[in-house]
Amino acid sequence: MPELRSGARRSKRLGDLQPGPLPVDQGENWVQPPAQNRTRRRGGSGRGRGRGGNATAVGKGPSPVVPPRRTAAGRGRGARVVDLDPEPCDVLPEPVALGAPEPVNNNVEVVANNNIVMEGGSGDKAVAAEEEASTTPVPDRVQVGGSPVYKIERKLGKGGFGQVYVGRRISGGSDRTGPDAIEVALKLEHRNSKGCNYGPPYEWQVYNTLNGCYGIPGVHYKGRQGDFYILVMDILGPSLWDVWNSLGQSMSPNMVACIAVEAISILEKLHLKGFVHGDVKPENFLLGQPGTADDKKLYLIDLGLASRWKDASSGQHVDYDQRPDIFRGTIRYASVHAHLGRTGSRRDDLESLAYTLIFLIKGRLPWQGYQGDNKSFLVCKKKMGTSAELMCCFCPAPFKQFLEAVTNMRFDEEPNYSKLISLFDSLIEPCTPLRPIRIDGALKVGQKRGRMLINLEEDEQPKKKVRLGSPAMQWISVYNARRPMKQRYHYNVADTRLRQHVDKGIEDGLYISCVASSGNLWALIMDAGTGFSSQVYELSAAFLHKDWIMEQWEKNFYISSIAGAVNGSSLVVMSKGTPYTQQSYKVSESFPFKWINKKWKEGFHVTSMTTAGNRWGVVMSRNAGYSDQVVELDFLYPSEGIHRRWESGYRITSMAATSDQAAFILSIPKRKLLDETQETLRTSAFPSTHVKEKWSKNLYIASICYGRTVC
Repeated sequence: MPELRSGARRSKRLGDLQPGPLPVDQGENWVQPPAQNRTRRRGGSGRGRGRGGNATAVGKGPSPVVPPRRTAAGRGRGARVVDLDPEPCDVLPEPVALGAPEPVNNNVEVVANNNIVMEGGSGDKAVAAEEEASTTPVPDRVQVGGSPVYKIERKLGKGGFGQVYVGRRISGGSDRTGPDAIEVALKLEHRNSKGCNYGPPYEWQVYNTLNGCYGIPGVHYKGRQGDFYILVMDILGPSLWDVWNSLGQSMSPNMVACIAVEAISILEKLHLKGFVHGDVKPENFLLGQPGTADDKKLYLIDLGLASRWKDASSGQHVDYDQRPDIFRGTIRYASVHAHLGRTGSRRDDLESLAYTLIFLIKGRLPWQGYQGDNKSFLVCKKKMGTSAELMCCFCPAPFKQFLEAVTNMRFDEEPNYSKLISLFDSLIEPCTPLRPIRIDGALKVGQKRGRMLINLEEDEQPKKKVRLGSPAMQWISVYNARRPMKQRYHYNVADTRLRQHVDKGIEDGLYISCVASSGNLWALIMDAGTGFSSQVYELSAAFLHKDWIMEQWEKNFYISSIAGAVNGSSLVVMSKGTPYTQQSYKVSESFPFKWINKKWKEGFHVTSMTTAGNRWGVVMSRNAGYSDQVVELDFLYPSEGIHRRWESGYRITSMAATSDQAAFILSIPKRKLLDETQETLRTSAFPSTHVKEKWSKNLYIASICYGRTVC
């Protein structure tokens, strides 16, 4: 059987043997497979068994059981989650209804080519930025919303949401800025562009709310003329990018410190209005017009990617979510949360500002130079893998302190703007006229800021970090509360001894509930609470052997657990007695969120997941017993995301990890147990000792995997 990564496959509908080729990754392949025998091999190593609340475990096999160092755990009961220490993950989970309906048509979706989750193009500006929807020429003259008539002159620039031109007043005018300015900036956006599908650009709504906000240029007129929506604004001076280039691509610490305190002040005022900018970078900070009183004043422009962090009606923080297929911003400066598709909040603007400041002072960021369709993936991985010490080497200490502070903020945390500004006090030129950038915003709140800092230093308590620890490869195990039952585990099992353990378990009334792999050895959990009536499995050199799976589907078996090894082989377990009525699976070179999202809309839910090297295998089923499902995907362990999902009633139901990423599927069950406790544990070695402790509390392994996390 060839590897699944080979070219396009021909598909056949069950019961209809006429071939119908489809391009790979463009449709589901309905397959009628040839008969294929199961293969079973023997193997062996660590083993444990237990029953009920006072279960004991007996280790057998040639390899002694070495108690692993516990690195993370957590627990919660009832409606709340108790966070005991920086590592724990703890909560209240849920059951899946059992039943055994007859199968409908099952489908296999095989992906042979790369399907990169976070696509980044060759340029820095990614998603949310589009090419002009039309080649319609811009008008020669503009008059909108009661404005004077302007003649369009030279082009100032082009962004993702429109083009900007200089407009010169045909008659009248006496000022350099304001509604009576002789020259203005005209921002034109075509009516057919994506941002104008439902009328005026969204940016107009933002400007309506923010007009007069400190550091945001004012809009004097706006309206539609012909095919274009037009904003009339003040012309400003050079961007920080332009200034950086003019200074030999390097800025002094004093200048960057001034930029830092003024930028923080501008963002604070913007955030107070309930918005986050979403695209903080050197190109979007402009100075005032040269030769005017504001030529050293800093402005923040381009609100096309701005979004609300605070609900306009309720005043509450918007809800947390993650959509790994959505990226908004500029790859070089975006926060890691933006790369991962998480809902934007105040912390993201500040993280982007940190990267902007480091770029201006050092002239380069560690992730510059990546190219290709997976650029965003590689940049995000590099950002999360680069320490603040390395990032800020040769920078004054305040820049490192600022980066550490903003990258460890929680999703809904209110930034301590005053404290962040105070970090740079020692670098600011004391003589006001000599400062290269005005810091009016910071100075206006100086006395108040001093009082706030004193109070904060007295009251502030150490807080749990969001992005903590160093990357590591560990076992991640999830435990659910169950009625007392018999459960057994085996780990470090070689291929040749696998059958021995499975046969013995079935003889004792146990079925495989989950499987995993570390290196090229297997771990399997068997218990008496699966509800299965029959079970088969296959070890295959191919990752998720399609022909064998199709054969078992025809016999009314459904995939109940899967595992992949580093060498590309896989262990697939299929059972009777599941509630599923239809299944589909996908193999991809990256986490296939777009496919998962599509299947969600078709009534499927993720029921199994695994990896082999950097390849992902995801199984989705109909009638899985869930009312809703979400994904948490991260280059480290997504502790904050998991806790937030737990608080909303979700419980981990599937997980898998590569050496780069960890993915967790969290679901809301249709039926809830009285005891919804769920705990997670991260350990360097297989958690045999911890499993026994959990059994004594009637907590049983529900899922396990080996891969990327933090220690």
